[in-house]
Amino acid sequence: MGLDFDSARLPNPYLTAEHEEWRTHIRRFFDREVIPFADDWDEAGMIPEALWLKSAAIGILGLGYPEEYGGVQEGIDIWHKNILNEELARIAVGGVSATLMVHGIALPPLIKYASEAISQTVVPPVLAGEKRISLAVTEPEAGSDVAQLQTKARQEGDHYVVNGSKTYITGGMNANWFTTAVRTADAGASGVSALLIPADLPGVSRTSLNRKQGWWCSDTATIYFDNVRVPKANLVGEENCGFRVIMSNFNSERLAMSAAMESSARVCLEDAVAWARNRKTFGKRLADHQVIRHKIAEMKQRINATHAYLQVVSAEIFEGRESAADIALLKVQCSQTMEYCAREAMQILGGIGYMRGSRIERIYREVRVNAIGGGSEEIMRDLAARQLGL
Repeated sequence: MGLDFDSARLPNPYLTAEHEEWRTHIRRFFDREVIPFADDWDEAGMIPEALWLKSAAIGILGLGYPEEYGGVQEGIDIWHKNILNEELARIAVGGVSATLMVHGIALPPLIKYASEAISQTVVPPVLAGEKRISLAVTEPEAGSDVAQLQTKARQEGDHYVVNGSKTYITGGMNANWFTTAVRTADAGASGVSALLIPADLPGVSRTSLNRKQGWWCSDTATIYFDNVRVPKANLVGEENCGFRVIMSNFNSERLAMSAAMESSARVCLEDAVAWARNRKTFGKRLADHQVIRHKIAEMKQRINATHAYLQVVSAEIFEGRESAADIALLKVQCSQTMEYCAREAMQILGGIGYMRGSRIERIYREVRVNAIGGGSEEIMRDLAARQLGL
């Protein structure tokens, strides 16, 4: 039994030859177009515009979206999506997937709840890599507490007038649209609505948040709305029912993050094993020291448990039985496993792992954003407890 990225993955009886062809297809693309340059992009703080068009051309951006909007939906299942997130994690520059794939959290609410006119305007150019969209929910004061957001939208004729701000918005500096949570009534979840806000409307401004611990090449912003007049036709779903709109895609986001985090743990294992087999200390390989072997065995043990949980949760979704509680707990399991493996791999590599340019170094500084983004570990545990009737 090997201990590299692929061999450390448990067998999956659901995968077919078509799934493996998809993995080969996108891995070749990433090996050719992304991995040789990803570290430089991270250092530069941005990814090239051409990557969106190239990613659209090979089917990455449109995976799982309706054909009428330019996507590929027929025959696509949860395993295709997990494989994509695995291969994105193998790049080990989280900012690439965070920005390139941010439409995955901003488009689904539109497709499910917005008017056909909105969907036809927005979805095709985003899936073609020509335009971009971001999800604008988090606020400076409310944080992850969506029900307490304060950005207000008051009706004025055929428009909503929006005032407030959003922060930590992935893809925010270059987005053409924002799927935005706003307050249209009293406090609480029942007063939240969702609006599609074009970024070029008068009164919309933004500032870059570029002093981040990780995801350096990810475009992150604070968005300001100053008396922004948004047509009422841009309401997504019904007024005061936006909480359901915004929450509808969180399970999908958390599962995608879980698949990526489990895969990041396998990247750590692969690089730690390769180093331990070749590095010599005190007259023998690192791998010949019992303490190192135990670290690697513990990493594999935790990866096995995490990957098995990921498979069970994914299989439930595949069979049409989605559990919000298990998805929440899976995300916690995956972030903890990623953090443990990043730490142990860093210990095994020593000084070289601390230097920029190492996959381990990049993953290590991206642990926290994964543990917090999409719902923190604490919020996920509490959500699971409530879902389980406690």
